[in-house]
Amino acid sequence: MGYRTYTCPISRRCGGCEWLSVPYPIQLRRKQEEVERLFASICQEDGCTVGAIHGMDEPRRFRQKAAAPFAPGKGRRVRSGFYEGNSHRIVWCEKCLVENPQGRAILNDVARVTEQLQIPAYEEDRGRGVLRNAVVRCGYATDEVLLTVVTNGERLPHAERFVRMLRSRHPEITSIVQNVNSRRTNAILGRSCVTLWGPGVMHDELLGCRFEIGPTSFYQTNPAQTETLYELAIEGAGLREGTRVLDAYCGTGTIGICMAAAARDARIDGVRVTGIEQVGAAVSCARRNAQANELGATCSFVCADATAYLRTGRRKHSRRHYDVVVMDPPRAGSTPEFLARVAGLLPKRIVYVSCNPKTQLRDLAELRRHDYHVDSNRSRGEGLGRGRAGARARRAPRRDRCAGTCRRAWPAAPPGTASPPGPAPGSAGCRRSTARAAPRRPRSARPAPPRSRAAAD
Repeated sequence: MGYRTYTCPISRRCGGCEWLSVPYPIQLRRKQEEVERLFASICQEDGCTVGAIHGMDEPRRFRQKAAAPFAPGKGRRVRSGFYEGNSHRIVWCEKCLVENPQGRAILNDVARVTEQLQIPAYEEDRGRGVLRNAVVRCGYATDEVLLTVVTNGERLPHAERFVRMLRSRHPEITSIVQNVNSRRTNAILGRSCVTLWGPGVMHDELLGCRFEIGPTSFYQTNPAQTETLYELAIEGAGLREGTRVLDAYCGTGTIGICMAAAARDARIDGVRVTGIEQVGAAVSCARRNAQANELGATCSFVCADATAYLRTGRRKHSRRHYDVVVMDPPRAGSTPEFLARVAGLLPKRIVYVSCNPKTQLRDLAELRRHDYHVDSNRSRGEGLGRGRAGARARRAPRRDRCAGTCRRAWPAAPPGTASPPGPAPGSAGCRRSTARAAPRRPRSARPAPPRSRAAAD
């Protein structure tokens, strides 16, 4: 029997979904091969293996976030859709195979309502016009829908009529927010927001925890695989009574809160989570999320740059204060200074969630210079791979089973077991990979490399 393939009418022009025509099993195999190639050296040196990628049952319609740029068309038309590959030319898209259909329909109607109200679309070359972009987030476990309209300035002409017309076409929308971005930049979102209708936020659920998501909040676009990712991260942390967790780059606190909730459900007492995030709105959101899940006494969040926060040398950052460090940096990875500061805390494990296995490999090499090693153990669970980051060399590594995490491909195996390099747009592979590093020990004392499995989105 042959493989199922998908055909997109704009695939030759759209700058996304480069692998959509490649059968999904072949996508996963190629990603597996690439990750094994990337981490071959580090796995050989540390005696670990790259776990098998876990793909999705149905690699379509998994994106719960959709976005569209806008530009003037002929006459008073407004163009919207996707950028053509390696250009800023917009390709119209009626339906997208990897998005929630609801989101694309809303975005297309934003363009039509804008035309009717004669709201000028943004001219990128001249820096004038009003409507720049729109972003739709759809709930995975809820029916809530958040629409964010990005404007070039604070004034949105006919704002009330704009809201009324969109609500009549799409009653499923629960919030409409105006985001202001007047900078000449490729960044979609600006710094300030105004709520036009509704509460201005939406809610979704992951692993039984409820989260508030704002217009500028980071939230995974594939919640189904995110739950797998977080399960891996939780297992990788190896939570025990009294475990202190530092969640760096915590955003709205989703990973840390899910860890604390898992500890509570498993009746593991004394687990405490400290999250660090430099975006103030995200920190406020994280605190509300902790309270909403009745974890306010367990989870605390600090608004600060993660590196600067660890650099302060405050008393609470004395050695061995944190047993586990969870880090989920941007695609560019972390920095040598931050990794050195983390290693200086002497955590028993470092759970590294990554959306880019190449930068993850680079950062793992840096951690290895600080006497950490990549380790993997066979897990008790069914199917999910394990990855963990352990303590410094001078401290014997704990040999508990733990899980790795991922970003759209989750190598939950050794901390070097990361997700496939670049989830081809349109390939439903998780873009986050998790790795675990453990304290080095003499090679003669290391057991034979156990096999671990990884998860991919």
